[in-house]
Amino acid sequence: MKTVAIIGASNNREKFGNKAVRAYRKQGWVVYPINPKEAFIDDVQAYKSVVDAPRPIDRVSLYVPSDVGLAIINDIAKVRPKELYINPGAESEELVLAATKLGLEPIQACSIRNIGEDPGEY
Repeated sequence: MKTVAIIGASNNREKFGNKAVRAYRKQGWVVYPINPKEAFIDDVQAYKSVVDAPRPIDRVSLYVPSDVGLAIINDIAKVRPKELYINPGAESEELVLAATKLGLEPIQACSIRNIGEDPGEY
C-alpha cells in the first residue's frame, strides 16, 4: 500500500488538507495526517510532525503556507519521501529551491487531482 503524509491536514472539511485526507483514503492510500494541534483527523491518528509518522513515506503533500513549508523542509528531507507535492497556495520559489537543495524533487501540482480525484467533490 502506498503511504502519504498530508502536512496541513485539518478537521475543517472545507480545507484542502481535509479533502486530501478523504481523497487519498478513498483511493486506498495509508494516510498520515500531520497537524501539531490535532490528535485525529477524520478518525485517523494525526502526528505532530512528519518525522513522527511511520515510515516509509511514499509521498508528502503540503497544504501549508510556503513560510511554514520552509520551516519544516528539513524535517521533510529527513523522512526521504519518494515524492513531494507542493500544492497550489503552498508554493514559492524559495521553498522549491530549498527542497531541491536538500535532494528532493518537488512537484508543483494538485496532489488530489494526481490520484484521479476532484477536490470539488469533497
